Amino acid sequence: MPDWIVATIPIFKIVHIAALTLWCGGLLAMPLMLARSDRSVMMDDYRLIRRATHLTYTLCVTPAAVIAVIAGTWLIFLREAFVPWMFAKLVFVSLLVVAHVWTGNLLVRTAEEPARYDPPRAVLPLAAVLVPVIVILGLVLAKPGFHWIDFPQWMLEPRGGQLPFDVPSR
Repeated sequence: MPDWIVATIPIFKIVHIAALTLWCGGLLAMPLMLARSDRSVMMDDYRLIRRATHLTYTLCVTPAAVIAVIAGTWLIFLREAFVPWMFAKLVFVSLLVVAHVWTGNLLVRTAEEPARYDPPRAVLPLAAVLVPVIVILGLVLAKPGFHWIDFPQWMLEPRGGQLPFDVPSR
């Protein structure tokens, strides 16, 4: 790998970690903000809370999620991190994406149906975000080998197959 590509790895890590911090922090803040959108508050307060949750979700949390996923994907290929713990991490990243989408759904339903829809208590959405975040953090820090799993041999060795398209040569 050329030296200039290796030199970009710390930049991608910084971008990835910063975006993850915004993404996860925002997903943890959203249920707490939704808990404030009570029908008993004044309409002006409700509009203020609604606008704050909408702008936070669309202008901060969602772009941070996209940047975190893109930078993380680049890091996987730059570091050639094709190891079992990474695949386990990606499963929990998918769960985090599901929690992200669910939070967005809660925001939309709360905004569009304020008289008929009560958002769930903050505990459930917080748990939906915290569980994947804690497992992801544990996997990244521990980098377990999963040696106790007996993978089939065909998963452990290159298949030597040809791609269905021509790879351009340099």
